[in-house]
Amino acid sequence: MLPYKRPAVFVSLAVLLTSLTACANSPTAKNLEQSLAADPQLQNKPVVFGEAKGAELQAGQNEASVQLPADFPKDIPLYTNAKLQEVTPVSGSENKVSTRWLSSDPSNFIISFYRSQFQANNWQILQQPTDEVGGAFEARRNDLLVKVSIQAQSVTNPTPNQPQTATTLLIEYTPDSTATAQPNPTASPNETTDNIPQPGDPEFIGPVPPTNLATATQPQNTSDGQTTATATSQEFKDLNKVPPELRQYVQDLAALGIFSGESQIKSNSNAAIAQFEPNKIITRREYARWLVAANNAMYANDPAKQIRLAAETTQPAFSDVSKTDPDFAQIQGLAEAGLIPSNLSGDSTAVLFRPDAPLTREQLILWKVPLDTRQGLPTASLDAVKQSWGFQDVGKIDPKALRAVLADFQNGEKSNIRRVFSYTTLFQPKKPVTRAEAAAALWYFGSQGEGVSAAEALKLKRSPN
Repeated sequence: MLPYKRPAVFVSLAVLLTSLTACANSPTAKNLEQSLAADPQLQNKPVVFGEAKGAELQAGQNEASVQLPADFPKDIPLYTNAKLQEVTPVSGSENKVSTRWLSSDPSNFIISFYRSQFQANNWQILQQPTDEVGGAFEARRNDLLVKVSIQAQSVTNPTPNQPQTATTLLIEYTPDSTATAQPNPTASPNETTDNIPQPGDPEFIGPVPPTNLATATQPQNTSDGQTTATATSQEFKDLNKVPPELRQYVQDLAALGIFSGESQIKSNSNAAIAQFEPNKIITRREYARWLVAANNAMYANDPAKQIRLAAETTQPAFSDVSKTDPDFAQIQGLAEAGLIPSNLSGDSTAVLFRPDAPLTREQLILWKVPLDTRQGLPTASLDAVKQSWGFQDVGKIDPKALRAVLADFQNGEKSNIRRVFSYTTLFQPKKPVTRAEAAAALWYFGSQGEGVSAAEALKLKRSPN
């Protein structure tokens, strides 16, 4: 049977080939040719088997390669359920390393974690979030300064088992240059100075210290036994940047030494040049420090009108201003005098001072006016303030500050608002205050009939006893 089938197959193939050859240009042949042709998409984009899997593997390797720097401080607490996303090394003039993390936990969990960790491990908390939604911690421990920014965010395309929200953490750390500075070496008791030329010897080369050097930097005792540092005048090299109408206020307060201890910038000649930075926003801690210094300098001969600095043994009024804070004595002193809202004055909501937050206009007036009137503030309402000042935005003023704003109007030409902001129909109570504006407010203490200016205090300071 097979020998007869094979010729039949060959005959069939021959007939088929003959048909195709004869109908090469027919529609049927074209359709058959296209059906047997290669896929054009595969010709243009050939598939290399295993390529997609390799790309996914490479992406996973890149993600796993994000690691903490080798010198990441072990004292910085790390949230367990957070995954490291990115590390930004030190760049430019800022000696700061930044690490970005992502967590599926709510932001309030993470804020609570860092608050408890910083408090339990003796960190000095300089700033912390004011709510549980997000914010930033700034904390210092020994020579380490760290900032932890926590922000909730929504997930755009979550997977079936992925939460709808996530939390981003940004941990930035930098050494504290002031804490890492090396102390001046001291001479050993066993070392001898017999061979070192002293002043008066022919071989001595060098400046001769003044005879009053020992007493020039000694602290002075006030009449009530409280020790205060002697204020020294200071000159600034950028006073040309102060608005002309405020420049004299800054100069007088600088001559009184109110700004002593401010930051300095090194010039090319390595000489220390003091910069006032008049247009920089002033923080609440800076204004508190200046307020105490200015008031006590104005009333240097009247201890009854001075603000007493708090002792180190005093229980802090604010949870974010510890006893080790450099401005604790001034801030706590203002709270104990009832000049700033705190739990001591009956304000149970004022548990945080927020020392590094910007000072606003209404806060400037609220803290300063009681030191002008030296008496209880008048009862105030929105209508009373609007009729007196004519502010269009009186409804935006915090109710706590309304009485101080009204009392300031009653001070006439000695009003802080008039001296600092000139004529205006918009108070803008939440607007941050510049350093020059804060200085203008502190130039005068008292009412129209009885008060003292920085210029008058400066004359008393320079006059012989």
